[in-house]
Amino acid sequence: MAAPTAVKDRPHTQAQVRYVRMSASKARQVLALIRGKSVGAADDVLALSERDAARVIQKCLRSAVANAEHNDGLDPEELFVATCFADEGPTLRRFRPRARGRATRIRKRTCHITVIVARYSADELTVRRESQRLKGGSAGRTSGGASRRARVAKSRGEEIVEETDEVPTTDEVTDEPTVDEVLDAVEAEEAAEDAADAEDTTDEVAQVEEAAEAPETDESPEEMVEAHTKDELLEIADEAGVEVAKSKTKAEIAGAIEVATASADELAEHHTKDELIELAEKAGIEVAKSWTKPQIAEAIHAAQASDDAASREDD
Repeated sequence: MAAPTAVKDRPHTQAQVRYVRMSASKARQVLALIRGKSVGAADDVLALSERDAARVIQKCLRSAVANAEHNDGLDPEELFVATCFADEGPTLRRFRPRARGRATRIRKRTCHITVIVARYSADELTVRRESQRLKGGSAGRTSGGASRRARVAKSRGEEIVEETDEVPTTDEVTDEPTVDEVLDAVEAEEAAEDAADAEDTTDEVAQVEEAAEAPETDESPEEMVEAHTKDELLEIADEAGVEVAKSKTKAEIAGAIEVATASADELAEHHTKDELIELAEKAGIEVAKSWTKPQIAEAIHAAQASDDAASREDD
């Protein structure tokens, strides 16, 4: 397509993207945002746009700028988007099956996007450079330290301005700590850390000793029967404070140890409902078959706790 009349009289370069898989109306909405803007401003607008068409148009714009720079020898800083447009391309027709044996046509639109960049005229370049110079000068004047001090002084009042003009003398006493004070503070912090570490070490040692003194009763009754003799089970029962008769079998001794040392949750987890009912009957605890496993385990644990309390009172 020939260049529009508006850019025929000035150097211009174009780039085109053909068969873009989107409708021309969607591309035209983005093209309207950059038409007539400088190349830099147009690129910023496209970079910040959330539309999908902006990505394709940005590539087309950069291609046009590259063509102008390498093929026509134009300065990219002197270019602007002279015109841009989107023409309709071929439509891909697809069909979607619908009810009653019908079919609905689906139109997949395509378009051809064209971006033409041109060079500003001499008068336009002069105006733009003068405007940029004025903006840069005003920014430099207003961003200096003197202007900031003036604004701060105006907001705080004249009294603060007079105080800030005074030059501090060397006779004034400063609040900065001396070297000795810093060393004393560091030594105090190190001593506090050492004391805390010593307390932690003492607690860890006490926990280890308590764990070593506690009898190992984490085994299940079956494992205890297989791993220990009857005499060993009796010794474990004595260490756990469980009173069992020597006439009891190994299984009964192991079950008594578990009932005495395990919590209600562990009993409910490691035994079936029938096994818990059997343990309760051996311990002389009345439970109903309609109870749940946690309820039976809690009753066994509560009975064992009450027996332990009674034995301690007798002692």
